[in-house]
Amino acid sequence: MQRILPRGEIEALDHNVIPRVTLPERASVFAARAARLRQLAADSPVADYLLLMAHLVDAQHRALKDCAAPEASEDRISLAQAHGMPPLQAVGWPRDPLWRRILAQLVDDVARIQGVPAEAVEVCAALRRAVDEDPESIEDLAEAVLAEQDQGVDSAAAPFVMAALQVYWTDLASRYDAKQLPVASPFGVCPVCASLPVASIVRVGGQYEGYRYLCCSLCSTQWHMVRVKCSHCEDVEKVAYQAIEGRSPAIKAETCDHCHTYRKIFYQDKDLYVEPVADDLASLMLDVLVGEAGYSRSSGNPLLWHGAED
Repeated sequence: MQRILPRGEIEALDHNVIPRVTLPERASVFAARAARLRQLAADSPVADYLLLMAHLVDAQHRALKDCAAPEASEDRISLAQAHGMPPLQAVGWPRDPLWRRILAQLVDDVARIQGVPAEAVEVCAALRRAVDEDPESIEDLAEAVLAEQDQGVDSAAAPFVMAALQVYWTDLASRYDAKQLPVASPFGVCPVCASLPVASIVRVGGQYEGYRYLCCSLCSTQWHMVRVKCSHCEDVEKVAYQAIEGRSPAIKAETCDHCHTYRKIFYQDKDLYVEPVADDLASLMLDVLVGEAGYSRSSGNPLLWHGAED
């Protein structure tokens, strides 16, 4: 027998639907990250690096304002929907040369800031020359960082290249219609661009209250995932949470004894202003301790490259 729900119950059900995906807000995503990096730098042993990255993220914010990358074709979106795949999949995407112009703008902006370390200025200058004189090498480096390769990556240049790619894909994601996403996507990767998450965050407020979201390292999309479940292997029995005694309760490492990996998880109810990329970067001591306990990171931070150079 069917039951007709009164208007009030219908509205209540709709309010309690868990939002599956949150696309990035282009007006605030990089501005909020830069502000958080500066806040965290005030009491950090890696303050100089956090401030350098804050300058870079400021440049990202400026670059995103006028960015208009070519969107996915209708055929590509239809194909993604038919096969349950992310529609803006980064690896193998036919990037427009616009992204290299973004890179040039970023390194020019950072290099001219007073007080930026000389080593960073040299990296910016080398990248600027490569954009003009050897774009093929820049494209190769982009492919490597998008694929999270461990070998053959210049770890000093990689964060700047990744920053340009972030602007490019954040622009694409912010203009994408979430209603066009496939009903289901592959586990553990961004449903928009198929990149790995940098961390997860337990959010507060409205429909998001108490729910955990994975945070894309490339396009800044966030997608829902149930709590107490390994974001790498889906195990639910061997998940544990590690923290540093006396440090912020808003930061923990979610470890898994099934796959022996971890990702950090942040709690907005403990610190409303946690930002996945910034707070992950500022909590490197937790990485050291969890690594010493035998766990490996499931994926890296886009602003800190661990790959080995040739």
